[in-house]
Amino acid sequence: MTSAHVTLSAALPVDELAQAAEGASARDQFAELLAAHWDRAYRFAYHLTGNNADSDDLIQQAAEEAFRAFHRFQPGTRFDRWFFRIMHNSFVDRIRRDRRRKIFSLDEVTGAVASETADPSAIAEGALDGPVLRALRALPPDARAVVALVDLLGLPYDDAAEILHCPVGTIRSRLHRARLALREWLRPYVDAMKRGDL
Repeated sequence: MTSAHVTLSAALPVDELAQAAEGASARDQFAELLAAHWDRAYRFAYHLTGNNADSDDLIQQAAEEAFRAFHRFQPGTRFDRWFFRIMHNSFVDRIRRDRRRKIFSLDEVTGAVASETADPSAIAEGALDGPVLRALRALPPDARAVVALVDLLGLPYDDAAEILHCPVGTIRSRLHRARLALREWLRPYVDAMKRGDL
C-alpha cells in the first residue's frame, strides 16, 4: 500500500460509518488528516516491521483503530503523534500475539536467510541498506521504535516520549543503548567499507 488510500468502509461496521457521517463528516476529516501524514506514518510502520507486507498490515490496522477512536482525537493537537501512538501500540500488541502463537521458525531450524531481493526500502527510506535494516530489526521493539522516531523520522525527544508513553529520560536511555547496539552490529560492515571490500 503506497498511497493514503485505506479501505475503512470494508473493515468497519455500517452503523459506525453512519455515525461518522453525522457531525461534520468525521470520516472525511480523518481521511484528510491521514493523507496529510501518510508518508511519515508509512516510514514509521516500515521501520517497526521491516518489510512491505507487514507495514501495509500494520498501517491498515492502526488506521482502523484510529478511525474508531477518532471521536476522542482533540482538534488542534498533533494528529501524527496521536496516530503514531496508536500504530506503536498495535505493533506491540501484534508482537505479543505472535510470540504466543509462534512455536518455532523454519528459518531458525534450517538456518535459511531471508531473501534480500525485494527492495522495500525504496518506499520507506532509500538511505537504509540491507545491513542497516537487519541491524534495526535486531533491536528490541521499544528500542526500534525510539530509533525510528528520533533518528529516522527526526522527531524531538519529547514527541517520542508522548508517542511511546514514557518519560523523556527513558527515551534518551533507550536511544543511547540502541545506538550502541547498532554501532556494534554494524562495525564489521563499516570496517569492510573502510577497507574497500564493499
